[in-house]
Amino acid sequence: MTHHDEPATVAAVDLQRYLGTWYEVARLPMRHEPPDYTDITATYTLQDVGKVRVENRARDGDGTPQESVGEATPVEGSNNSKLEVSFLPEGLRWVPFTKGDYWVLRIDPDYRIALVGSPDRKYLWLLARTPRIDPAERMDYLATAQALGYELDGLIDTPQQGTP
Repeated sequence: MTHHDEPATVAAVDLQRYLGTWYEVARLPMRHEPPDYTDITATYTLQDVGKVRVENRARDGDGTPQESVGEATPVEGSNNSKLEVSFLPEGLRWVPFTKGDYWVLRIDPDYRIALVGSPDRKYLWLLARTPRIDPAERMDYLATAQALGYELDGLIDTPQQGTP
């Protein structure tokens, strides 16, 4: 199924509420993020001038901690629902892009679960404030992704075994 339109995002994201640590529950496969990575988290902190520091942490297949640090900039006019993320050179080991679109497709009112993707539908992440979420909520969010045109055949459930 080919989509030429861009997926809809949420109307607005309250960056203050979005800050903090999110656990990756599931993702679409990415060349730079091996399928055996576990304990993946993203931590967002506000920097000056409205930019957000992004710290991605994970354990590789050998259990060795990995980290990449980047910066997210809200896209003007998007009410913070669209961010452009760029990663610094030292963090290019397992990130899917050096600069890319990070769109918030769905977020629950309490900012506990978020569905984030790229407009070309190649990248998708299901994130939560806790390492695991209710299976019904997981299915509901993934149904939203499918309705927006994301192919979920290769979806990877991210093991959360400890602390990255």
